[in-house]
Amino acid sequence: MSEHLKSIYRRLITNHAKWVLAGLVALTAVAALGLPNFKLDASADSLTLESDNSLDFFRQVNQRYQSGDFLVVTYTPEAPMFSDASLETLQKLQNELAAVDGVSGINSILSVPLLYSPMRSLAEQQKSTRTLLTPGVNKEQARDEFLNSPIYRDTLLSSDGQTTALQLSLAVNNQYIEMVRARDALRMKRQQEGLSSEETERLATISAEFLAYRTKVQAQDHQRVETIRQILTRYQSQAQVFLGGVSMITADMIDFIRSDLVVFGGAIVVFIILMLALIFRQWRFVILPLAVCIMSVVSVLGLLSWVDWRLTVISSNFVALLLIMTLAITIHLVVRYRELHARHSEWSQEQLVMATASQMIKPCLYTALTTIVAFVSLVVSDIRPVIDFGWMMTIGLSYALILAFLLLPASLMVLPKGEPKDKGDKSAATTLRFSRIAEKHGTAVVIAALVAAGVSGYGITQLKVENRFIDYFHKDTEIYQGMSLIDRQLGGTVSLDIVLNAPENQPQASSAAEAVPAEEDEFGFDEPFSADNSASNSASDSFDDPFGGDPFGAEGSEPAGAQSDSPWFNPVGLQTIGEIHQYLESLPEVGKVQSLYTLYQVTEDINGGALNNFELTVVRNMLSDDIRDFLVAPYLSDSDGQTRITLRVKETSPDLKRSELVEKIRNFAIDDVGLASEQVQFTGMLVLYNNMLQSLFTSQIVTLGAVFLGIMLMFLVLFRSLTIAIISLLPNLLAASVVLGGMGLYGIPLDMMTITIAAITVGVGVDHAIHYLYRFRLELAETHNYVEAMHNSHASIGRAMYYTAVIIIVGFLILTLSEFIPSIYFGVLTALAMFAAILGSLTLLPKLVLMTKPFGRFD
Repeated sequence: MSEHLKSIYRRLITNHAKWVLAGLVALTAVAALGLPNFKLDASADSLTLESDNSLDFFRQVNQRYQSGDFLVVTYTPEAPMFSDASLETLQKLQNELAAVDGVSGINSILSVPLLYSPMRSLAEQQKSTRTLLTPGVNKEQARDEFLNSPIYRDTLLSSDGQTTALQLSLAVNNQYIEMVRARDALRMKRQQEGLSSEETERLATISAEFLAYRTKVQAQDHQRVETIRQILTRYQSQAQVFLGGVSMITADMIDFIRSDLVVFGGAIVVFIILMLALIFRQWRFVILPLAVCIMSVVSVLGLLSWVDWRLTVISSNFVALLLIMTLAITIHLVVRYRELHARHSEWSQEQLVMATASQMIKPCLYTALTTIVAFVSLVVSDIRPVIDFGWMMTIGLSYALILAFLLLPASLMVLPKGEPKDKGDKSAATTLRFSRIAEKHGTAVVIAALVAAGVSGYGITQLKVENRFIDYFHKDTEIYQGMSLIDRQLGGTVSLDIVLNAPENQPQASSAAEAVPAEEDEFGFDEPFSADNSASNSASDSFDDPFGGDPFGAEGSEPAGAQSDSPWFNPVGLQTIGEIHQYLESLPEVGKVQSLYTLYQVTEDINGGALNNFELTVVRNMLSDDIRDFLVAPYLSDSDGQTRITLRVKETSPDLKRSELVEKIRNFAIDDVGLASEQVQFTGMLVLYNNMLQSLFTSQIVTLGAVFLGIMLMFLVLFRSLTIAIISLLPNLLAASVVLGGMGLYGIPLDMMTITIAAITVGVGVDHAIHYLYRFRLELAETHNYVEAMHNSHASIGRAMYYTAVIIIVGFLILTLSEFIPSIYFGVLTALAMFAAILGSLTLLPKLVLMTKPFGRFD
């Protein structure tokens, strides 16, 4: 601390201590006023990359095909599924769910059209749609249709016939999509080209409008889920019911975050009180550190609330981490104050406080900066919740450091000095044991470190990013049980869309027949319909039996909405779709597949064989509106020359490897089917989530690189020695490697939570090295003996390191109380990393110092 700054600080703390305290309390109170505005966010964007172009394409496809979000209710009645009692109860449930605000429609065994029970012509289907509730319907035939028809198989009724699904369609929020796309377009332009002043203002305006609108939408979604759950509870005595879907998961995730904040915060506060009472046995050194911790959290949370910066699943750990790390800073100050008080009991309170602050400011500043570097490095992850977590912790730690050096010294200045209480404790003897190990068994320590490094290196090569979203939740949660049931019995849970584009140079044919000459008709028709052959003369005759009517009406004119120039709704296009469709159904990790080929299979069954071009055109024109909306509109966009194949992937499949699955399908479409690469596009939550997972490896490397570079520079500035910089990083690099290697060896994958462990381990663990080496240099200056300086350092700063390590380790273990499995992994693995880091700092680091003698020789 420079003399000028020291003078300002001295006057502030010694002459105006009460005003400092009053100002800090007032600032905390102002920040706390913003807490009622505090919000949580668990939107689906949390599972996507910040700049993933696939995200915009996903929104485009949803808007183009009007395929919005949906909820699924599984219904397993006590009575047989098709009994009158079960169907009556199911109808009551469906009617109640249909009345829920925001539910635009429901597909269930009661509402979908029956095409095989019995099989009827399209003309009959057009006149009257039959459902399971239509009088006279044969329930056994309907059951067989739900189990075996290409439309409903593996989607509405489980294979054992005991569980059915009600698919609640939620309308596509076009306003939401348009607002977010407009915001993202301006963001991208800002990154690539820069914005004008008007565009900058427009971006700020639309960002604020979108955030407000998203808040409103999330509240509506949450209320919808709660309303549906209230309805379902009334049926629990008659059937087993579960709710699934993205909206439900989002609502539950918000509840998880809220619960974690309360549980973590409360548990850690209790833990802090117990630890401080056990360590210091003085009320002032329980209350003051606790006040620093609580005020730092309240102030930062208040700031986040004022600027409407929301916590996510990832940053739900923010409160716990900030409490733990603020306490670590404060403990170092308290330990040093008590040491000085015991050593210089004749000093005045002002001398003790200023000596403590002046001696601890540099190591505390650098330890805080190294931790901040670790969290700042997370912003390169390109995953929004991880980025937010990094910035929140950076702000929180910066404020915690300032608050600790203002609140604690100012509070001590208004309190009497009292008698010194630092008489030595058991921890000093414990830390001295580590210094003796370093002195007498240092070679064994180095060998053990090398072995651990080798094993860890191998484990890191086995590290995976593939994980199952369902494993994020406990098995007793509704999310897990509902997803598991849907996944195993009702066609899968995670969506994947394959979008096929017509070739860019393919001319739009005026009819399907013109697009496919007779000799090239791959569906086996030698004489497709054309104006020049005899097919036209008998067209109406050939359609009387299978389709039951004149497709063009009594006047012979083509009906409104008739389509004959689709690049996909023709034999060749449908065969292409069919090849991919059938291939997808053969994959073990794929559940329900739907496409235009589903309609083609149905019409083949009705016709009793394959259809030619003319027949396909007639079929499309004869479809009733409800069947067209059900079997055509979600899978075909003529204006864009595009068709869509939708499928659901089984999360519980042991064969699921998302990246390999997408690549396998792409290769089949290009190599086996013969499509051009630009014709095949993928979207859906599986793609977005997979893109995020695949970015984790790159992010891990970049993050660790940024951390090591930043910390290396700080050590060079602090100690002006490359040797010290290297030996200080080695124990922490080993700790990070041990955890990552252990994850690889035990098959624990990287995810949004565990990606932060290595950077945090190095950033936080290196704090021990800074404090230890800084004190070692001071002790060496007095003793001129490396071994003696080592023992003195272990007995002094080693105690503070021991205290903070125990607090950090136990603090992270408190995260095991979470309802979110990744948070549990994060807590356990980080605690393990912190244990490895403190062990390395108390054994390997001093041995490396004794070996290299980086502070000069004193022979």
